[in-house]
Amino acid sequence: MRFYLLVALVSGLASLGASYAVYRLSKRYKLYPGIRDRDVHTNPTPRLGGIAILLGVAVSLAVASQISWFEGVYADPFPIIAILLSAGVMLGVGVLDDLFDLNWMTKLAAQLIVAWFLAWSSVQIVSLPIGIDNGISLFGPTGFLILTVLAVVLVMNAVNFIDGLDGLVAGVTLIAGGVFFVYSYILAIDTSQTAFNLASLVMAVLLGAVAGFLPFNWHPAKMFMGDGGALVVGLLLAVSTITVTGQINPASIDRSLLLPAFIPIALPFAILVVPLLDFGLAVLRRLRAGKSPFSADRQHLHHRLLDMGHSHFHAVLIFYGWTAVVAFGALLFLFVAWWWALSAIAFGLIVCTAVTLAPLSRRKRVEAAAQSAMDAPADVARFDPLDAAAPPLDHEPDPAEAPASMTARGPRRAEEIR
Repeated sequence: MRFYLLVALVSGLASLGASYAVYRLSKRYKLYPGIRDRDVHTNPTPRLGGIAILLGVAVSLAVASQISWFEGVYADPFPIIAILLSAGVMLGVGVLDDLFDLNWMTKLAAQLIVAWFLAWSSVQIVSLPIGIDNGISLFGPTGFLILTVLAVVLVMNAVNFIDGLDGLVAGVTLIAGGVFFVYSYILAIDTSQTAFNLASLVMAVLLGAVAGFLPFNWHPAKMFMGDGGALVVGLLLAVSTITVTGQINPASIDRSLLLPAFIPIALPFAILVVPLLDFGLAVLRRLRAGKSPFSADRQHLHHRLLDMGHSHFHAVLIFYGWTAVVAFGALLFLFVAWWWALSAIAFGLIVCTAVTLAPLSRRKRVEAAAQSAMDAPADVARFDPLDAAAPPLDHEPDPAEAPASMTARGPRRAEEIR
């Protein structure tokens, strides 16, 4: 564990230093685009944080190559080189999109090429722990190649879609990635599989890089990771989950010592539940409107939370909460009985739902109070306690006949009326 912590620390420090340098250069040379209609922020802000994140990852992987603990991972360095090259290409595409707003077809073509290159470089799903023969013959080589490409493109776009609030992608990555790191580390210890060590290494350096960038991205953000950063984060998340879920023979895993057979399939979806949900809703929404599924709009989940009445900070915390409940809940199946895990997930989902819908309840109470005030009788609204003791009169009173108490307060009452 200490070696993973070491590479994560190196990645964090490198990312922190690179973030400061990128931020200063961006401000000096005004390397930031204007504000778009769908943006939440109101001041032009640099979007080149992805450069710092990838630099942190690259530096940390270079350091890890010199540590004997990871010699099994670097016995064949080509997969790691392919991962870095792929991340560099997606960073370049994202940066160009941030600065010049590329066509969605260009971005999708680049994503498909990069995903195919990763699969060709042996970072690919070759089996699934379900179906016939533990899933080995479920799809076949061509089917698994297509599945790998689709998975990488899906995760990259899902992460990119939720990148709309300060610290949202970074925080979700830290929570979800932390859970998946624990999972892959447990597998690496109990099975001594090189694939699991590679997944743990990639996730550790990613977590460190995102943590180093987060101080510049926390609300109010000084810098965004931009499309380049979101695509890099999504690609590395996809690489790590693919390496664990589908790059080893599931028959080699002792299920009695590790976990239920469905966890390798469920956990990747669990840690990415929020990005995948937002992506799915966005695609359906745009297709129903006759638009491209990659066209931009202002109806993502984070936009809806803001429209409900949540503050920027509260909306981000709500996303953190949903991610933590589902991800940690899925991981609980490794350590406790299934009914305890399900109970914990159910309780967490109820709490998150209540917090998410709280502004609607407050709005209904305010609207009900306002409606009650509007429906109140006019004479009740104009009630004056000074007139409560005076009996109704059907003629104008004569000051000479007025009681002494009324005469005494007459001048003051007349002054109040004026």
